[in-house]
Amino acid sequence: MNKPLSIGLTGGIGSGKSLVADFFKLLGVSIYTSDIEAKRLMRTNSVICKSLIEAFGKKVYSVTGELNRSELAKIIFNDNDALKKVNSIVHPQVRLHYQNWLLEHMGEPYVIQESAILFDTGLYTSFDKIITVTADKEIRIKRVIERDSCSRDSVLERMNKQISEQEKIEKSDFVIYNNTELIIPQIIKIHKQILEL
Repeated sequence: MNKPLSIGLTGGIGSGKSLVADFFKLLGVSIYTSDIEAKRLMRTNSVICKSLIEAFGKKVYSVTGELNRSELAKIIFNDNDALKKVNSIVHPQVRLHYQNWLLEHMGEPYVIQESAILFDTGLYTSFDKIITVTADKEIRIKRVIERDSCSRDSVLERMNKQISEQEKIEKSDFVIYNNTELIIPQIIKIHKQILEL
C-alpha cells in the first residue's frame, strides 16, 4: 500500500489557513493540525512532560498532571531562549507523532499537515509540496482583532515574529489568495493538481 504524499499547509496569522484546511477536509483529505496535536502531546507525551519539568521546574504542570499554560506562557513571554527550548522539546515529538499518523493513512493519495510555523522551523523541506494561504496585511489584522478581541499592536507584534508573506510565497508550490477572491475554486484546482502528481 502506497504512502500518501505529505503536503504542508501554512499561512500567517489571520490568513485563513484553518478555513482552507476545513475545505480540504470536505474533499475527503485527512488533516493533521499541528497546533492541536502539540497541545495534546504537551499533556500526554511523557518525553515532553519530563523534559519541560527538567527545563523549567515542576510548576509547569499541576498536581493532576495538567499543563500549567499560564505559567509556561509567563516563562516564554519575551524570552526567546526559553521559547526556543520549548520548541526544541515539543517539535521533534510532534514530528514523530505525525510520521506515525501518516502510517495510519496508507493508501490515501495525500494528507495535509497544517502548521503556522513550517518555514520558521525549517520543517517545510520535509514535505512533498507546500500550500501557503495568504491575504493582505490589513485584512489579516482586521480578522485577528475580530477573532481574538485584541489590539492592533499585539497583532502586529505577532506578525513581526513570523517570516514575511513574500518569503512564504516564494518557497511554496501552491498559493491560495484569501482577500476578496473565492477560495473554493482555488482549493479544488490545487486538489486536482495534487491528485495528478
